[in-house]
Amino acid sequence: MQFTPEQEEFRAVVRDFALQRIAPNAETWDREHTFPVDVVLEMGHLGLFGLVFPERWGGTDAGMTTLCLAIEEIGRVDQSLGVTVEVGTLGAEPLNRYGTEAQKERWLPDLVAGRALSGFGLTEPGGGSDAFATETRAEFRDGPGGGEWVLNGAKAFITNSGTPITSLVTLTARTGPEEISAVIVPSGAPGFTVEPPYRKLGWHASDTHGLTLDECAVPADHLLGEQRGQGVHQFLRTLDAGRIAFAALAVGLIAGCLGECLAYASERNAFGRPIGANQGIAFKCADMAVALETSRLVTYEAARLYDEGKPYRRAAAIAKLAASEAAVATAREATQVFGGYGFMDESPVSRFYRDAKILEIGEGTSEIQRLVISRECGLPV
Repeated sequence: MQFTPEQEEFRAVVRDFALQRIAPNAETWDREHTFPVDVVLEMGHLGLFGLVFPERWGGTDAGMTTLCLAIEEIGRVDQSLGVTVEVGTLGAEPLNRYGTEAQKERWLPDLVAGRALSGFGLTEPGGGSDAFATETRAEFRDGPGGGEWVLNGAKAFITNSGTPITSLVTLTARTGPEEISAVIVPSGAPGFTVEPPYRKLGWHASDTHGLTLDECAVPADHLLGEQRGQGVHQFLRTLDAGRIAFAALAVGLIAGCLGECLAYASERNAFGRPIGANQGIAFKCADMAVALETSRLVTYEAARLYDEGKPYRRAAAIAKLAASEAAVATAREATQVFGGYGFMDESPVSRFYRDAKILEIGEGTSEIQRLVISRECGLPV
């Protein structure tokens, strides 16, 4: 696994930023459930939200591999801000890939620069992993200015949907009996309610809300792209790419746990010597190192395929499944290494343990990844 000198230089810049601006504050943000807008804007100035977008819209077109490097470095100190970058990119990608020129010109520059964030509104309270179970409805009504879409329904667990700099949520809705489309809903649209933030197990510094749409009217040109009925296809294809970045978030968690355990096992003494001298602890750290390297390999292989324009769906699902399950196991063992101190919320490994579980759920559950992989292997549907 080799990176270009430019990628290694960029990784070093992001790591320095993470250690100086994020790590010292991560425990406080977690404890106080604070979304640090000022630091998120700084990440925008650093270019973290524009890595996969064309220069035309203010991006650097650096590619998925570089995005994964950034997410890994942020995620190794704070998973909440790591997922903020990941979903910030994921939320803007449907506009970049499927939006009209007018839609791109209106929204992409701020999203790519990190001056604004967008939500990715697929999941519904009764839908879960079944994207085709969408119940939110969008009815087209004729009127002045070309008419409007009137939306009614609800979305659940939508990240980046209620921050002070959120500009829009792109969501799926039924536009006909057998038709699901994607619609752009700007923040503050009449009838669009961002519900109170969830009380979550982890990701305490990440913004997550339910959304309610009650006769929410948006102009006709807020249909994503020019063709209705493509919503599920648009969102699932976006998710395939997002799973690579999500795997990088898991890699960051594994790296963070390993780093904390190596330091603690070298400093903590028991029975007259550092606990890292005992095989029971040393072998746990060795297993974490194996989990880190194997997860990195499958993640950056998927990123390479994406960047080279080759089929990547199978590789993305493998990376997301392998890295997320390794992250959960690693966080559990890291907490064990720290013993009683690992059970205290002030400990980074405690935060990693709480943050880890969602990695097996978000961007498609482990069960969905196994379904994708089995089908990509040629098994019957």
